[in-house]
Order: sequence, then structure tokens, then C-alpha cells
Amino acid sequence: MAELSARMRALVQPHLAGIEPYDPNFTPTRINLSANENTYPMPAPARAAINEALAATPLNRYPDPMSGALRNELARWHGVDRACVCVGNGGDELLYNFLLAFGGPGRTLVTCPPDFSEYAFFASLAQTEVARVWRDPATFEIDAPALLEAARTAQLVILTSPNNPTGNLVSAELVERVCAACPGLVMVDEAYGEFAPAGTSAAPLLERCPNLVVLHTLSKAFGEAGIRCGYVLAAPDVVEVFAAIRQIYSVNVLTQAAATAAVRNRASFGRVVEQICSERERLLAALRAPRFAAAGLEVWPSAGNFVLARMPRASQVRARLRDEYSILVRDFSYVPGLDGCLRITVGTPDENNAVLAALAELTGAA
Repeated sequence: MAELSARMRALVQPHLAGIEPYDPNFTPTRINLSANENTYPMPAPARAAINEALAATPLNRYPDPMSGALRNELARWHGVDRACVCVGNGGDELLYNFLLAFGGPGRTLVTCPPDFSEYAFFASLAQTEVARVWRDPATFEIDAPALLEAARTAQLVILTSPNNPTGNLVSAELVERVCAACPGLVMVDEAYGEFAPAGTSAAPLLERCPNLVVLHTLSKAFGEAGIRCGYVLAAPDVVEVFAAIRQIYSVNVLTQAAATAAVRNRASFGRVVEQICSERERLLAALRAPRFAAAGLEVWPSAGNFVLARMPRASQVRARLRDEYSILVRDFSYVPGLDGCLRITVGTPDENNAVLAALAELTGAA
């Protein structure tokens, strides 16, 4: 990872002196299965609606600071009042604002690693202590008793469902118990929720858990990673805090227009999501085949648009995929608890066939 220069370490706030800039380790390749993007073409009805909305959007005026039209669509979709919705410049802005507003010196965030590394990174920016409840090393399931114990003395908890990069779901029953235990706020990050089975979202708990925050994004299932648009569902007084601390006009006019059109045409994405889920199961079944098992591969169930695979010499396999096959996947082998693991985004059938064939050759499973 890159480090700040000596000059910058002397100039930045003391708690930021050891910060490491985020590095997704991106390299241009023929097939990019490293970032959990939706690699499918956007459905024609949604693409046409977005094109029309963008063409009709004036650029000489500031955006609606609270994304009113988009909030209305999201509220109708989720069956909540508009006061329960806040839109952000991607889920990342909302994650950071969550830590900025409710964390800080003397406060603690509970996470369940291995999980999204940005939780701990944003906590460090906001000078928030992180209490880690490690997942089971074999199954990556959450240690529920340890989580509940940690939540009782924490100001914040972040749970991820499906979890990135392991693919696990968090049950609604456990979320509700954590909300009851935690005196502060509990966020459930559902960035990959559209790929999970129906009925697994924590959103229905909002009515009886006033300290619950549910995070969503349009980057994954809706194939709009490039526009940077996320949103949270929460009690109105929680949303008021998000609104109060946000950067002014953080969601630009083109993002608002494209996102609103996509949400209005959300039904057209259903077939794409179904195909990605079908391909996920095909990819998992292929990697569980005897030939890959004999080569030392291990994979776990996933409810997201990605799979996690452990294999011998994972870093070398990842480098050869990139250099010899022009296929990019994400190397997690350096992450505690994920030794030997690569995360592979579920792509199109042709992309998945290509990565399976390359892995077979590189691991000796051909």
C-alpha cells in the first residue's frame, strides 16, 4: 500500500499521519471481475429512459441539495416516508458520514471482519475506535454471542448482508437482537441485497428498530457504479443528521437524473439480476467440482454477485490471470482470515467461462 510522504506526515492531523490511501489495485484488462460491478449491458428500457433524462437535464443550475425527486421514488419503492430517505454520493459517502456524525474520539464501532475494509478506514478518519468480532474462520459466520456482547457497550455497529467479500447473510433475527443490545446506531450495509433471496432485507425492521440504518446502492444490481449514488433508509431524526453534515450539492444533477430514471424502471433489471444469480450458482458449482477440489480449491456459498475462493499460491494465480489471460480478480490473500483467497465477480456467461478455463489451467485442474 502507498504511504504519505514524510512532508505530508508532518503536515496532516496527527491521527492521519499513518493513513494509507485506498488502492483497489486496478489494472486495465480484457475482463475485469475485480470490483463487483454489474458487467451486463443495461436493459434497453432503462438505458433509453436514462438517456432521455440526461439529455433533458440543465447543467447551469445547482442540483436539488436533497435529491427530492429521487427520494420520492425511493420512498415509494420501499414503502416509507420521504423523511426516512437520504441520498449520497455513493454508499461510501454515507458510510463516512455515518462515522463522522455518530463516531469520534471516545466512541466505538463494532464490525465483523473479514468485511469491507472501508469501515475501519473511515473509522480511523473519524478517530473512532474499532472493536472487531471475528467471523468463524471456517464458515465466516458471525459469532452472535460475541457480537451482542460487544454491541452493548458500543455507539455504532456495522453489519454487512450479504457480506463483502465472504457472501454471508445476516439474519433479520440477529439484526433485531443487535439493535436491542446497542445503545447507539446499527447500520446494515445491503449493497448487494438485490442478489440475495427475497425476504432477507433488514428494512422491514425499521418500524420497530428506531436505531437501525439500512444502506443501499445503485452501483451493483442497477449497473450504475459510474454515477456514484447510494442511499440510506432510517428514522427521520437520523436522516436529519445525515442531511445536516453532508457536503453541499454532493449528488450532482446528472447522477440524480440517471438514478431517478433507473429506479422508475427498476422492473427491467429483474432479468439481469436473475441471470447473475443463476451464473453465480453455476460458477460455484463449477469451482466445487472434483477436479478443482483435487487442485486444492475451496469455495463458500454466496448471496452476492461474487464468490470467494481459496487456492494454493493465490497471489501468483491472480498475477498470472492478469498478465497471461488479461483477467482481473481481487486478491484478498493478504487480509487477516482470508489467506489464499481470491474474490471473483460474477460476470456474463462468456466472462465466467473464461475465468473458469484460466483457473483450471493455472491450478492444474484442467
